[in-house]
Amino acid sequence: MPALRVLVVDDSEDDALLDVLALRRQGYEIEYERVDTAEDMRQRLNKAQWDVVLSDFSMPNFSAIEALQIFQEGSFPIPFIVVTGTIGEESAVAMMKAGVNDFVLKTHLKRLPTVVERELRESDTRAAKFRAEAALRESQERYELAITGANDGLWDWNIRDNTIYLSPRWKAMLGYTEDELQNIPSESWLALAHPDEVPLLRAKLVQHMKGESPHFEAEHRMCHKDGNWRWMLTRGIALIDPETQQAYRMAGSLTDITERKRAEEQLLYDALHDGLTGLANRALFTDFLGFSLGHSQRDPNYLCAVLCLNLERFRYINDSFGHGIGDQILKITAERLASVRRGGDVVARFGGDEFAILLDDIDDANDAKLFTEQMLTEVAKPIHVEGHEVYPGARVGIALSSSGYTHPEEMIRDADTAMHRAKSQGRAKYEIFDRAMHGTMLRALKMEQEIRRALDSHEFLPFYQPIVDLCSGKVAAFEALVRWKKATGELVSPAEFIPLAEELGLINQIGQQMLQMACAQISTWQKDFPAEALQISVNLSGKQFNQPDLVDQVDRAVAEAGIDAQFLELEITESILMENTDAIVEMLQRFRERGIRILMDDFGTGYSSLSYLHRFPSNVLKIDGSFVRRMGDDTGSHEIVRTIVLLGHNLGMKVIAEGVETFEQYSMLKSMDCDYAQGYHIAKPMPADQATTFITQRNLGL
Repeated sequence: MPALRVLVVDDSEDDALLDVLALRRQGYEIEYERVDTAEDMRQRLNKAQWDVVLSDFSMPNFSAIEALQIFQEGSFPIPFIVVTGTIGEESAVAMMKAGVNDFVLKTHLKRLPTVVERELRESDTRAAKFRAEAALRESQERYELAITGANDGLWDWNIRDNTIYLSPRWKAMLGYTEDELQNIPSESWLALAHPDEVPLLRAKLVQHMKGESPHFEAEHRMCHKDGNWRWMLTRGIALIDPETQQAYRMAGSLTDITERKRAEEQLLYDALHDGLTGLANRALFTDFLGFSLGHSQRDPNYLCAVLCLNLERFRYINDSFGHGIGDQILKITAERLASVRRGGDVVARFGGDEFAILLDDIDDANDAKLFTEQMLTEVAKPIHVEGHEVYPGARVGIALSSSGYTHPEEMIRDADTAMHRAKSQGRAKYEIFDRAMHGTMLRALKMEQEIRRALDSHEFLPFYQPIVDLCSGKVAAFEALVRWKKATGELVSPAEFIPLAEELGLINQIGQQMLQMACAQISTWQKDFPAEALQISVNLSGKQFNQPDLVDQVDRAVAEAGIDAQFLELEITESILMENTDAIVEMLQRFRERGIRILMDDFGTGYSSLSYLHRFPSNVLKIDGSFVRRMGDDTGSHEIVRTIVLLGHNLGMKVIAEGVETFEQYSMLKSMDCDYAQGYHIAKPMPADQATTFITQRNLGL
């Protein structure tokens, strides 16, 4: 991630730090300054170049509204994002129309990096908008300066005899010749105006002729001779008879402002739509959802739903094929979503691979489920781009208005929470939000804080489970399994923190610490047991392979421990290989070149195992424990294990059987000529000191 210079408008240093931490959490290098007064903000804006402005909405002596006004004075082509605790619907809509790029609730700061990344990617678009707006302002000024020039039409209304003179230029702008529209009555002029705007024109004319306004000015549409409507700016001033105080003459100009109006409409469209797909953006979606929630409060029988969805493996697609292919997939996905929506529904893109759908006026939750299933079927169809076939797929979270929402952002937040639940569960393609998920989200936030603190305190420790040679019965290696031992002595199950750590990207730091400690332990055992040649295997998460410096991390850990790389083993699951095959295979080859052995864990549980196995540079297969545990009762499992052993040996690979829990299983594996065994029958995972004792007792018989 690049370095970012962030100007934070907030009266609380703590809140500013939370904003910064949310960005650093995603890998940004942050330089920031905090301001909380108008004077300080002007000074900082003009003295330094910033990449983004983050502003609180309401402060004791300042506000986001004032901050936005100061920001807009300088026409800075950077994002202005409001980060706030709460904000009313009307205020939010007003701020978006005034120029705020997006809102992030302080209770949902995990959205901040995504919003910032999206807005930075669209900075060129914003810069273009600023240039367009500047050109538009310049154009308006030219029109004002040239009001009496030859390019404007002139008109002169003799009120006493009710005839209007129209100049040749006035007529030409509406497609008429000089001979047409000669001294027409005022009613004929008004007949050319758009019917919807005639009442306002009459009211403004009367107001000015009564002396209640200094001049007459109106923007309105007029019918061109070809039948099309043109936007016009009509200006004029009346002459008043001093004796009767009645207007007797009025003259002015006509300016064609059609192009300016089109530019304004385009700017408004751009402010409310996604530039890549043309779908509604978050601001417009939130407006529509606000209307729907208002309807639900007036009509207890009305029900709507919000669907939040993320594409699966989109990051891998971008990394593998580039952003050009990624953008094509986003466009195709947008078209597919738009094709399945019903009348009254709204489809939006929030940024990146985040989409949302507002289902209007549904009967019950089953309607939302049925629509979601149909939509997912459409989205999952293969996409062919530049010779590649991609299967995007999606995970969806659903929130229903029956939960009594009053603020659109709350409903969007809960749909997003349900979507993340669907992603973390890995089973269902969609989840419907319930209140229990809110509690789960809060617990996850607390767990995140504790994980970060535990990383700083080095509370994550490797526990070592022995792997024994089935021929000799001696310990040949250990698998390093991460355990979280809190300062209180409490052990936290990996099932509780690993999924969250992977979602947050913190698994990379945990994995790095495990790697360093495992290498240090290898060094210790080499000194204590020089004749044993003990190896330690370390698990690598799929997230760790997203790090371009993973090989360098392993090299540093080996060098710092002063060990031979052949005593280090790296375990991966076959499902990881399916994510980004070519890139991961290349990385594994580099490990093999260093003498590091590669273990394929959980073999037999993935897909396309046999057809892909020959491509991957593995040294060892680890048979999944689910097959081993069923060997005594299930003939099929017994044959699967025997087949994997034979397959591994035929490919020149060693085989380890996991999950060995009984002597019977141990004996059966030995009879199959399986090389190694691991499981509770041999020993549970244990701290390093206990593992040292185990080696002494098992291998040395002391």
